[in-house]
Amino acid sequence: MFELSEEHEAFRAAVRDFAEKEIAPHVAQWDRDHHFPVDVVQKMGQMGLFGLTAPEEFGGAGDDGDFTSLCVAIEELGRIDQSIGVTLEAGVGLGINPILTYGSAQQRQQWLPDLVAGRALAGFGLTEPGAGSDAGATRTKADLVDGQWIVNGAKQFITNSGSSITSLVTVTARTGVLESGRPEISTIIVPAGTPGFVVEPAYHKLGWHISDTHPLTFIDCRVPDGNLLGERGRGYAQFLHTLDDGRVAIAALSVGLIQACLDECLQYAGDRHTMGGPIGRKQGVAFQIADLEVMLQAARGLTYRAAAMKDAMLAGHPGAPTPAQFKRAAAVAKLYSSESAVTATRTATQVFGGYGFMEEYPVARFYRDAKILEIGEGTSEVQRLLIARGLGLPVE
Repeated sequence: MFELSEEHEAFRAAVRDFAEKEIAPHVAQWDRDHHFPVDVVQKMGQMGLFGLTAPEEFGGAGDDGDFTSLCVAIEELGRIDQSIGVTLEAGVGLGINPILTYGSAQQRQQWLPDLVAGRALAGFGLTEPGAGSDAGATRTKADLVDGQWIVNGAKQFITNSGSSITSLVTVTARTGVLESGRPEISTIIVPAGTPGFVVEPAYHKLGWHISDTHPLTFIDCRVPDGNLLGERGRGYAQFLHTLDDGRVAIAALSVGLIQACLDECLQYAGDRHTMGGPIGRKQGVAFQIADLEVMLQAARGLTYRAAAMKDAMLAGHPGAPTPAQFKRAAAVAKLYSSESAVTATRTATQVFGGYGFMEEYPVARFYRDAKILEIGEGTSEVQRLLIARGLGLPVE
């Protein structure tokens, strides 16, 4: 069984204390109002949560942080509210990491200090109305004319893309045609406020009501040629690499939700009395809660095993996993944890009975928030495809 270090557990306690004091008292109202709490996001930045995987030169934790710490933070925030958890997950994994990994020295110096400090957020523009995992279906175009990229197209379901502190969105776009005839996909940094960059009204979502999520439109949006992120034609490959980390982070978010369901059910099973005693003494209820514990331990073990693999790769440890091994572990963790989280919320709602269907109880919010975990950062079907390929199966 994988065990976290004492340092990680102490860090967990600090994040849990923050979440219970700064988020828990307000989260039900924020959810009802679809309110994005910028002040809380900035407090998360002051705690150093956005800088856990960033070097000290940009204000990050440097050697004192790691990917496992980020997953611990996401889990603890997600235990209180999934929207806040995904704000951190996307802010680091989809906002900071592409610039940190592929950006030029000038790009890193320009954008990272504010992102790492939580003073700003960045979005990750991959999905389109007709494209996601299929790079060839990308319709957004970027033409290089007189030293400027002219971007035209649309993106959808983009997290952290329209808040008052969003500073940029990185977008994948067609920048040409390869010899094979397939589109050349590159990544362009588009700063917020650029003429032609239109943030459309926020979605009315089933769940994640507190998260900032918008469709985006680009109409003759011009940015300097220096806003190319990484190597031209490698944009889609860069984003796929980014998604491997993101899948482990979504698994951590799922673990937080399973833990929340277990916590709520244990409390309710002791407080709710029927037929002369607490419902927790009934096997029909007790066994369902026991299943939550099994799912929690399994999901947590898979998630932090994958996180440890990532940290070993970053540290260059002898015998560190290969990228292919990590990719498969990330897919396994994401698949199992996200599907277990959906099951856990259904179980929790059942344990609560009619009360579980009422918005005054958090399990109703948990139920609404869970489904997207099986979709974001690659659907369950995509994870099964990656796992099968990792096993050597020639699946298409």
